[in-house]
Amino acid sequence: MTTIKNYLSLVKFSHTIFAMPFAIIGFVLGLKSNSNIQEISNKEYGLKFMLVIICMITARSAAMAFNRYLDRSFDSKNPRTAIREIPKGIISANSALRFVIINCVVFIIATYFINPICLYLSPVALFVILFYSYTKRFTALCHLVLGVGLSLAPIGAFLAVTGVFAIIPILFSLAVIFWVSGFDIIFALQDVDFDQSQKLHSIPAVLGVTKALKVSELLHVLSATCVIAAGYLGNFSWLYWVGIAVFVGMLIYQHLIVKPNDLSKVNIAFMTANGIASVVFAVFVITDLFLLHS
Repeated sequence: MTTIKNYLSLVKFSHTIFAMPFAIIGFVLGLKSNSNIQEISNKEYGLKFMLVIICMITARSAAMAFNRYLDRSFDSKNPRTAIREIPKGIISANSALRFVIINCVVFIIATYFINPICLYLSPVALFVILFYSYTKRFTALCHLVLGVGLSLAPIGAFLAVTGVFAIIPILFSLAVIFWVSGFDIIFALQDVDFDQSQKLHSIPAVLGVTKALKVSELLHVLSATCVIAAGYLGNFSWLYWVGIAVFVGMLIYQHLIVKPNDLSKVNIAFMTANGIASVVFAVFVITDLFLLHS
């Protein structure tokens, strides 16, 4: 049990709360989509749902563990991250790398049992989520790359059900890109001095705290625009708009509590506000789709 707990801590399993709700939204959208003309049983849908969950867990676990493996030398120098499993010697670097490989293999196997398009795109998905860990070494746009990685959740889950692309899940994926990029910039405010000292790239390290917060605000405005556009194009009912109100409210809240001269509430903005935003939004969207959406 201790070993399992250590690996769950390594990959910050609790952070699954960010992308998983959007994956479930994508899956339910697929179920309700008019483009899904396949006649398959509830049992088969249930199996696909389990496979999507497996893909979500293994892809994210691979990405997080690879990030910890690749950043181990930086983590050991940063007081905030020196307590992580690899720097502390709780999990060896080689063990973490083996964990990455195992999760990648399981991910590809799961996509094989979903449908051909998911299998064909699985190497692309793995490349994106693993490539993110390199980006702080050469570009301040690393936050957007992280956003792209997590944005695969809604469109990937939709593809698992339908095997085709559609505008509504794409809008949700765009919303995730801007949302995640925005809150990752806020999270990176904690490491401005360290990143600059190690020549690591991030928007806060390049632009400074005040301008970085402005960029984060802009990205969150774009995220809100995408979910609003999805609401109009998807002809959602009132429950969806209640969900949007909560989602946008949480975006505004995190920008109210994090100030250039006061970063003490960064973790509240990062985990609490965004966790509430994703879960509550997903509950309202999924309820709308099942109860009110034609």
